[in-house]
Amino acid sequence: MSAEATNPEARPEARPELRRRGRTRIDLRRLGRAALLGPTPRDRLPDAIGHVAEAHRAHHPDADLSVLRRAYLLAETSHRGQMRKSGEPYITHPLAVTLILAELGAETTTLTASLLHDTVEDTEVTLDQVRAEFGDEVAFIVDGVTKVEKIDYGAAAEPETFRKMLVATGNDVRVMSIKLADRLHNMRTLGVMRPEKQARIAKVTRDVLIPLAERLGVQALKTELEDLVFAILHPEEYEHTRALIAAHAGESDPLPGIADSVRAVLRDAGIAAEVQVRPRHFVSVHRVALKRGELRGSDFGRILVLVGENADCYGVLGELHTCFTPVVSEFKDFIAAPKFNLYQSLHTAVATPEGYVAEVIVRTRQMHRVAEAGVVALGNPYATAAAAAATATGSASAASAAAEAADGDEERVDPTRPGWLARLLDWQRSAPDPDTFWSGLRAELAQDREITVFRADGGTLGLPAGASCIDAAYAQYGEAAHGCIGARVNGRLTSLGSRLSDGDTVQLLLAQDSSSGPAADWLDHARTQAARIAISSWLESHPDGPKPTTTPARAPLSVVGARGGGANAVADLPDAPVRLAGCCTPVPPDVVAGFVVRGGAVTVHRVECAAVAQMRSLGRTSVAVHWRATADCRVTLLAESFGRPHLLADLTEAIARQGVEVVSATVEPPVEQRVRHTYTLQLPDAAGLPALMRAMRDVPGVYDVSRA
Repeated sequence: MSAEATNPEARPEARPELRRRGRTRIDLRRLGRAALLGPTPRDRLPDAIGHVAEAHRAHHPDADLSVLRRAYLLAETSHRGQMRKSGEPYITHPLAVTLILAELGAETTTLTASLLHDTVEDTEVTLDQVRAEFGDEVAFIVDGVTKVEKIDYGAAAEPETFRKMLVATGNDVRVMSIKLADRLHNMRTLGVMRPEKQARIAKVTRDVLIPLAERLGVQALKTELEDLVFAILHPEEYEHTRALIAAHAGESDPLPGIADSVRAVLRDAGIAAEVQVRPRHFVSVHRVALKRGELRGSDFGRILVLVGENADCYGVLGELHTCFTPVVSEFKDFIAAPKFNLYQSLHTAVATPEGYVAEVIVRTRQMHRVAEAGVVALGNPYATAAAAAATATGSASAASAAAEAADGDEERVDPTRPGWLARLLDWQRSAPDPDTFWSGLRAELAQDREITVFRADGGTLGLPAGASCIDAAYAQYGEAAHGCIGARVNGRLTSLGSRLSDGDTVQLLLAQDSSSGPAADWLDHARTQAARIAISSWLESHPDGPKPTTTPARAPLSVVGARGGGANAVADLPDAPVRLAGCCTPVPPDVVAGFVVRGGAVTVHRVECAAVAQMRSLGRTSVAVHWRATADCRVTLLAESFGRPHLLADLTEAIARQGVEVVSATVEPPVEQRVRHTYTLQLPDAAGLPALMRAMRDVPGVYDVSRA
């Protein structure tokens, strides 16, 4: 099934079936009539399921098809006499759903469950019968689909409906794969229903099922569902887009010629590649039209380049950017940084001498399979490596063993990246009511990009793009994050509201006081639903708890002591006064440089100080400087901490215990519980500076001490 070349017709007067490019359209009515003729001889598959077997063998040549034959016979017998609203025998529906999954490359267990997915709900077949005949794994999936099918999809029931759906499908993503294929076939045949019911089903599909398909990476289903929903909910825009595509079909298409040029370039470079022209689907054309206005011939499709190895992808990219003019703003590397739904490809765009701009997608064949089928391409994501191959070929013993291993803990390991499904399941349990869950689910599914940040202990956290340190705190610590008072990002102290970027390292700092709690303004920075629900719950249960405070502006507090002796640096300029620069406060044995400034004085800087380059650019006279034999020195230190009572007293006491004199001290007003102290200190011996900085860091609440 193509994820891009689709041609939806969703209204009653049009044919609802979508043709796969290059394949003969399958007549589901004919298949239904064949199903009613009863079972075929045991030595071959029924004609009605022959298309499924052919599609399945294309992806799994060694698959055991006998289990599919048995599943089909049970489904056909149990559904015999039932009819769909379209007038077709009911068996055509599970056949069509199974064919969709077979073309995506689903493994045998999923196809078996797909054939049987309506039997337990709509016929006299029991789940125990399915388990006895096909094993625990198939029964587990059929049970999950049955629970989803029992959910009332009425408009008023939407919040609770999808909470139940998430719980029912959360333990096995294959349940959702079958549900998506089921919805796709229902959308294809929606024309027999009343317009108002079509619109209601299309809205549910748009709001939840399409984002779930995107999350699972099943682009082939997602794009076709988008087109069908587009035709129902936006008929005028759909007609306009169809007219644009029809008009383009009568014009000369530049993309085949560009594809031929790409083939020639790669052939000359010795890169084995398959080059295809992929037409855009309806919604994609509509989006491009909104973005670019008037469409040109090259805007109706993209060029797809398939290669064998990852390294070949970058080889293709180099040749394209060498032989064509690249559009730099269109380049994206989803191989080095895969998308949250397993998607990997290189995206670029090149301009031809004729003035056309063609978008190009470069990926390996394995990446292409995953891009089309997403989690369906994983086979059985819950089986062990040893059992996966047997499960793919329909081995009942392997499937049963995998099911027992998975059911041991009742909750299966989340195969999605980076675990968004498990995250949804976690916070839906904490959602206080269905409406909160519903709004949170829609917000979560609307996230189109994920980032990965590293924890201080070496672990990782998966968060939506734009997440803050607050989100990271709740993702790592749960409700214990109520006591979070600050964070370090990439080693530097920062506020809790700071946004995180992909690859950041975050260290979260928790208060020792168990009575600490979040402030109401945390909700302004929380992006994830888990954080927002936890913060809101705490604030509701602690109405007298912390509230956002605004600190009035005031002058910094300064404490000035007796000034120490003169500088202990000597310049090779007789009688010139010497002073140590306050910007870098050099101390022995720092390597220093001196410059003559106004008044004939010599200012001494550390050589790595930024002011050194500025002095040289201004043409200041450079003077050699050396340290006196005396070991005393003056230095400026910055201490960053979280506000608490008696902090200034504890810091000055720690400094005094080291035998150091405080020349001056400045304490800035607290900002988001953070306090910045600046100390100018006179040390009796420069060698004691490291010990002094360690002593200051040991003061409770102090998280960073550095040279100015």
